[in-house]
Amino acid sequence: MKKSLLILFILSLSVAGYSQTAKIKWLTFEEAVAKSQKKPKKLFMDMYTDWCGWCVKMDESTFSNPEIAAYINENFYTVKFDAERQDTVVFEGKTYVNANPGKKRSSHQLAQTLMQGKMSYPSYVFMGEDLKVLTVVPGFYPADQFEPILHFFGKEAYKTTTWEAFNASFKGKVVK
Repeated sequence: MKKSLLILFILSLSVAGYSQTAKIKWLTFEEAVAKSQKKPKKLFMDMYTDWCGWCVKMDESTFSNPEIAAYINENFYTVKFDAERQDTVVFEGKTYVNANPGKKRSSHQLAQTLMQGKMSYPSYVFMGEDLKVLTVVPGFYPADQFEPILHFFGKEAYKTTTWEAFNASFKGKVVK
């Protein structure tokens, strides 16, 4: 009995330790851009708002999945970007602001630019190492459905194959 409890205790510690290390290392947009300029890497941006229920669901389920977190951390600089933020952002020599700060549901100009005016939350902006937008993927996805999307861009499969072909042959690690 004591041996069983000890094994259970050790397993619980290792699981707790694994979940601690499998969290996404979110950066500010400015931090990610600075890092990318020193050591080029693709950017993954989670475009969210405080009032978005599906954004919270992505955080609680998909982004907390250890496989998803580990893959994102390894392959991207990761940005959590409040699409309604109130401050000024300078990017590529241009200044972006929230034109109506304090007004309910007023989006930031950088969010509008990166999302190409399609303001839907949550949305995910994938940027290349050159800091140009590759694509924007809108909506909530369970971890098993989000995993192939991450790999499609992380492995640069978008350069050589269609999404449909890639997704049809993708074998992921996330268990449904």
